[in-house]
Amino acid sequence: MSAVEARLTELGLTLPEVVPPLAAYQPAVQTGPYVYTAGQLPIVEGKLPVTGKVGAEVTPEEAKDLARVCALNALAAVKSVAGDLDRIARVVKVTGFVASASDFTGQPAVLNGASELLADALGNRGVHARSAVGVTVLPLDAPVEVEIQVELTEA
Repeated sequence: MSAVEARLTELGLTLPEVVPPLAAYQPAVQTGPYVYTAGQLPIVEGKLPVTGKVGAEVTPEEAKDLARVCALNALAAVKSVAGDLDRIARVVKVTGFVASASDFTGQPAVLNGASELLADALGNRGVHARSAVGVTVLPLDAPVEVEIQVELTEA
């Protein structure tokens, strides 16, 4: 078990299996020392635990928890390419999309769920640049979607 996975265990989390693609793409790809993940939905055991818009059917607190799940799924996608999460030199960028009710403006707070998980799991290597974007709808009516870009150390 990698040190990152051990840290996740300390946090009461388990790295899930990679979520299979919903269409014609790969969950993650590597180019040079960088891994880019596809957008990760908060899928748990093959399904979305909650659907709908944040600020309407989904509370901001629920959405923050779902963003955390997205980040965990993104780490699983990174591991599928890198082989070992301890190879992460740093998380470079996080982009998050929040399916938002028309008057909801709390996207940054929702995406803190992903950002905080990455920092908790990776320490300073998990601190990153980020974009938090409100959108009308996401695939499968998911409330949130997160993608990450990481830099790897040599194998």
